[in-house]
Amino acid sequence: MKKYLWLLLGVVVLGLSAFAIARWEVKSNGYTVKFAGGKIKGEFKGLKADISFDPAHPGQAKILASINANSISTGFFIKNSHAKSALDAEKHPTISFASTTVSKSGNSYRAAGKLTLKGITKPVTIHFTFDGKGGEGVFKGSFKIAPKEFNITRNGTPDELTIYLNVPVTKSK
Repeated sequence: MKKYLWLLLGVVVLGLSAFAIARWEVKSNGYTVKFAGGKIKGEFKGLKADISFDPAHPGQAKILASINANSISTGFFIKNSHAKSALDAEKHPTISFASTTVSKSGNSYRAAGKLTLKGITKPVTIHFTFDGKGGEGVFKGSFKIAPKEFNITRNGTPDELTIYLNVPVTKSK
C-alpha cells in the first residue's frame, strides 16, 4: 500500500511541475522602455519586474513591473526637468504595472492590468509578443496612455503617449 501512495504522490508532483510557470528575470542591460507622442519622446531606466509566464499557459501568467520615474530622459536636460515635474517624480518616484489577466490573442498576448502613475491607477492593456528559446527570451510590446487621465497637464503634453517595451529576459533558477 505504501508503494502505491508514494507512486501516486510522485505522479501528482510530476504533474504539478509540468504546469509550473517559468519565472523570468529582466537582463539589466539591453532592455528599453521608450515613449513617444506629439513632439515628445524619451525613455526610462531602472526597470524591475517579477514575471511568471509560460506561452503554453498564458492564463496563469503574472506580471509585476516598476520603473523609476526620476530616470526619465528626453535627450535634453531642461525637458528632463519639466518631465520630472509633470510626473511629480519627487512625490511619486515609482511607476508600476500589475497584470490582472494575461491571454493569447492570435500570435501575440495581451496583459490587462493596472498602471499606477503619479499616484493614480488606471486600467491598461499591454499587447506583446514573446520570443523564447531555452533559458532566454524577449518580451516586446506596447500600450497607449492618455497623460491627462494621470493628471499630467503641462503645456505641450500630447493627448496620447505610446510606450514601447523591449525586455530581454533569462529564466530564474
